[in-house]
Amino acid sequence: MAAKEVIKILIADDHAIVREGLKQILADTKDIEVAGYAENGLDAIKLARRGGCQVLLLDISLPDRSGIEVLKQLRKECPQLAVLMLSMHREDQYAIRSLKAGAAGYLNKQSAPADLVIAIRQVASGKKYISAALAQELASQIGDDHETPLHQTLSDREYQTLTLIASGKSVSEIATELTLSVKTISMYRSRLLQKMKLKHNAELTHYAIRNHLVDEGE
Repeated sequence: MAAKEVIKILIADDHAIVREGLKQILADTKDIEVAGYAENGLDAIKLARRGGCQVLLLDISLPDRSGIEVLKQLRKECPQLAVLMLSMHREDQYAIRSLKAGAAGYLNKQSAPADLVIAIRQVASGKKYISAALAQELASQIGDDHETPLHQTLSDREYQTLTLIASGKSVSEIATELTLSVKTISMYRSRLLQKMKLKHNAELTHYAIRNHLVDEGE
């Protein structure tokens, strides 16, 4: 019987403890090998360009740029690389957005280790991976035949700005976190308020909580 082909993967996450944790989970899996690490989006793109790997585990929140931005660039430059998005965010916040941007799958960091292994194998074989919970959410959306929620009309940056404002961060704090100018973040804020027909941050925050885009404790 022929030996099973080894799946070579890259891990892009700015937290060393997460990278180490993922490495430990995969250490006992003979058909998956961690071939490299990146701490930010730019390094992830550089690693991916070298080729030789089938799967990239990509954190959605990186210090220099969002995972969605990295994903979109890699879809253009390395279309053969399957990108599995990892996030602490609940699936209903970023999963659909990630899949629309070209991700092969989306996995919450709190998922069971066995789910990670299954997801890697699935996307490496050319298939998509979503959890049972997300599949149910998608099925519900199709069945309900509702109009598209206003927040789904936002661009990725506008949506990111919405969630950060709703989490209690000021425009200047968001600008620092996203490495953008205050003027740019203010522009995103104005656009999203206009698109969503909201007047100020309080209404925006209320909308985000009501639609479960942020946790009430944030």
